[in-house]
Amino acid sequence: MTAIEDIPLTDVTTTTVRAACPHDCPDTCAMLVTVENGKATEVRGDPDHPFTNGGLCVKVNNYPDKVYNPERLLHPMRRVGPKGSGRFEQITWDEALTEIVSRFRATIDEHGPESVMPVSYLGTQGILNGLNVGDPFFNKMGATVSERTYCDSGACTAYTMTIGATAGVDPESLVHSRYIIIWACNMVSTNLHLWPFVAEAQRRGAKVVVIDPMKHRTAKRADWHIPIRPGTDGALALAMMHVIISEGLTDEDYIRDHTVGYEELAERVREHTPEWASEQTGIPAEDIRTLAREYATSAPSMIRIGVAIERHAGGGQTVRSIACLPALVGAWKNVGGGLLQLPLWAHPVNWGAHMHPELQTPGTRVVNQYLLGRALNGEMQLDPPINALMVYNSNPLVVCPEQDKMAEGLAREDLFTVVSDHVLTDTARYADIVLPATTQLEQKDLMFSWGHFYITYNEPAIEPLGEAIPNTELFRRLAARMGYTEPCFTRTDDEMMAEAYDWDAPAMEGITLESLRESGWARLNLPGPDEYAPHAEGNFPTPSGKTEFKSSIENNFVVPLFRQGSNDHQPGEHVDPVPHYVPPRETADGGYRLNLISPKSHAFVNSSAGDQDKQKRVQGEQSVILHPQDAEERGISDGQYVRVYNDRGQYIALAQVSEDIAPGVALSPMGVWRKNAKDQSTVNAVNPFRFADLGNAPTFSDTRVEVEVV
Repeated sequence: MTAIEDIPLTDVTTTTVRAACPHDCPDTCAMLVTVENGKATEVRGDPDHPFTNGGLCVKVNNYPDKVYNPERLLHPMRRVGPKGSGRFEQITWDEALTEIVSRFRATIDEHGPESVMPVSYLGTQGILNGLNVGDPFFNKMGATVSERTYCDSGACTAYTMTIGATAGVDPESLVHSRYIIIWACNMVSTNLHLWPFVAEAQRRGAKVVVIDPMKHRTAKRADWHIPIRPGTDGALALAMMHVIISEGLTDEDYIRDHTVGYEELAERVREHTPEWASEQTGIPAEDIRTLAREYATSAPSMIRIGVAIERHAGGGQTVRSIACLPALVGAWKNVGGGLLQLPLWAHPVNWGAHMHPELQTPGTRVVNQYLLGRALNGEMQLDPPINALMVYNSNPLVVCPEQDKMAEGLAREDLFTVVSDHVLTDTARYADIVLPATTQLEQKDLMFSWGHFYITYNEPAIEPLGEAIPNTELFRRLAARMGYTEPCFTRTDDEMMAEAYDWDAPAMEGITLESLRESGWARLNLPGPDEYAPHAEGNFPTPSGKTEFKSSIENNFVVPLFRQGSNDHQPGEHVDPVPHYVPPRETADGGYRLNLISPKSHAFVNSSAGDQDKQKRVQGEQSVILHPQDAEERGISDGQYVRVYNDRGQYIALAQVSEDIAPGVALSPMGVWRKNAKDQSTVNAVNPFRFADLGNAPTFSDTRVEVEVV
């Protein structure tokens, strides 16, 4: 076979294909793929796309390396060694499908359909191949419902309870903001393409404030970094409201016309003084007063919250409190004012057409993936136990907490496990059958965004390598083998695209599949970023039509997007309808004095790219950042290997001593693969399994540990 570099230049046929970054990232970049004689040689950001603006981040700018990874899975494989050994033999697709369906049917016949459980998340964010691609298949089967609340479920629940399912803010309108609070978000590492809009506002005179325990890349570019103790953000928000109300800095007209529950909120925050909040947060009381005053008097003011805001016991109530602030000061009245959470609410995605909840058997058991380790190792005492597992778009052995229990469960000989992926992940090493999945350059898809107002079309740039197939084709084949005949199981990718959006929605006016194929992307039919202020006159999509300081939704529930196959709010425990403070669950009283946080990595997206050489060089090995005071107390020097531990587990990390981290806090980025880590363990070996207060959100940042030299 002739190598592409050996082909004479005159014989090389070069084309450019429009594509979309598939990662679980708010930026959802429009990409241009260079293809030479059928081989993808380069990806770059589309310079004409207003949000991508020609640039790609370190996670994806070498995407062809992922496609042509020498360790790429190109054929179905069957395990021939012990679970976890990574020893497999090549088999045919026919053999793989026959074995999968045979084993699924056997466990269903013996234990019932709930003995089968799917595990998936957003390894790809595409509407076709992403979050919901397998839902109809497993709903039809009657398998255990897999609840997916790793990220933003608590924040979405709280946000919906307060201002409704609304985009609220156009991210591009941040250029008009005069005061920007970036709260629990390392934007430069995890939302890079939003930063230029913040930087432009800064050039125009806006003040940028970052609230975070770590002085990270974003905080170093801000005008003011406010270090805060993890899990105490709700106390800060309540104290800000105390100052704003007690000092008469509220917008009385906006409160009167466009909010409900002000009296109850004012009474609630009366006792939450800056001095009280200072004891909780470690922030000086005068700094809290300054922040509240500046925020209330610098119109338009904007708050950008990150996914980390929910990751502790009181994460939901924290977002409830923060979501009250813009209405309290009338920030919604102006372009560039309000609260930026998830612009995905503006996208009229036809989720039901992809979930097909009508196929689900009422009352089917629900198991949250956050508890997967306990579900698999027997601690949950499920009846029936999970005897068959199918994993796609996820690497749970890296991203789930209680990592040792996950490994124990996956090692069960009586657990039949199927994994579809690009390479042999840590999870796939425990599989019985491994299936080869296409990458984004080999599959067709349509991308919504949870960070901007653009739809992006992904055209396949090259033919699939080996025998790899898209998730859509995988579930078509499985459904056919299972004898499922509903029309949703025979839809082509083009037919799925035709159902992807509510094309008749006002936001889709002027946008068609044909126009998207031609242009590659399109902005939703919404007012431009110089005009977008949808709540200047209220019009919130809440039951009252107003910001609800006192929520009319009084039950805890999971936003439908996060519960596979369900379109209904699921009632839970009664919650206080007025925002309140829920302190961190884990304290130093338990004997572990350091508060561990495990934010997103700079070079990985969760565990994606954790196997790629370039990204591993940029990110480095599993590390833990300690303040000099905490390091000295433990006899730890920069560059030493240390053991990070609690009663749930331990991992070995490279110590980095830095004044950028707040005292009493340890930081270990997540995403490193176990096979690349010392001691075969990473940060999720010590993280807890308990939920936050709303939306079954995770509590990755509500973790106490100790650290010692190895």
